[in-house]
Amino acid sequence: MNDFYHNDIISVRDFDKAKFEAVFSATNKIIKMDPTQRREVGRGKTLGYLFFEPSTRTRLSFQAAMALIGGTSLGIADVSLSSTKKGESLADTIRMISIYSDVLALRHPLDGSSRFASEISDKPVLNAGSGTEEHPTQAIQDLYTIKKEKNKIDGLKIGIVGDLKYGRTVYSLLYALSNYDVDIKLISPESLKIRSDSIYEIQKKVSLKESTNLDEFIDELDVVYVTRIQKERFPDEEEYQKVRGSYKIGLDVVNKMKENAIILHPLPRVDEISTDVDSTAQAKYFRQAEYGKFTRAALLGLVLNESGF
Repeated sequence: MNDFYHNDIISVRDFDKAKFEAVFSATNKIIKMDPTQRREVGRGKTLGYLFFEPSTRTRLSFQAAMALIGGTSLGIADVSLSSTKKGESLADTIRMISIYSDVLALRHPLDGSSRFASEISDKPVLNAGSGTEEHPTQAIQDLYTIKKEKNKIDGLKIGIVGDLKYGRTVYSLLYALSNYDVDIKLISPESLKIRSDSIYEIQKKVSLKESTNLDEFIDELDVVYVTRIQKERFPDEEEYQKVRGSYKIGLDVVNKMKENAIILHPLPRVDEISTDVDSTAQAKYFRQAEYGKFTRAALLGLVLNESGF
């Protein structure tokens, strides 16, 4: 039975551990498949993408994933070149892309945008980032990376560093991790602490501890998940300047880490991870980006095929 068929993927809060494990299993299958067989998974299907915010990895990852399973992609990557500039509503744009597609991927700056799209579209919608809320396919990619690189998720100590207030990848990751037995450390400037209302339920399920000091936990962490301090989310430029560059992962930090610890980042990075770190054994963020192609290919395959693949 395929629980994903023709269903929207809006929030990781709609997932439980069994669903995550089903996606991981499907991802492993996609990776191991013969290329000819893999191209049959999405043959004749079209992905419609609507990106109302700049994106490199997520949009290209969705397109690469669709190509990997033999499908095609079309959509909006630059809003300035779409009918939105003529005043077309989001609802009408979604309806039009739905006509031309079998599945949609939407990124939009407004909270609730993906949920709204799922109510408008008669085709399944995958949330590729909605406002400051969630980024579920990123969280699935992140969990898969942790499991592949650490061979488990349960029992790990995981530090999440940087912008915990505005980072939608952070909230999706926390919701996802709440399905596992993990110890989470939240490290951020005081002004970018996690929104307490958003983790009320999570606190009941996993161990959470907050700090402004990365050194307090760095030598005990199995996973260091670094996030960019997002200038574009700040309502006040002066407030951004106060916290810019609060944490920087350089070789000095890596030398304090466990030898088998891993560093992840949803990317893009600015100055929060030094390029010197890229060649270390702990740096897994580019591999994490590669895994995103395969996890999204698995999700698309599950959503598009009634009996799975």
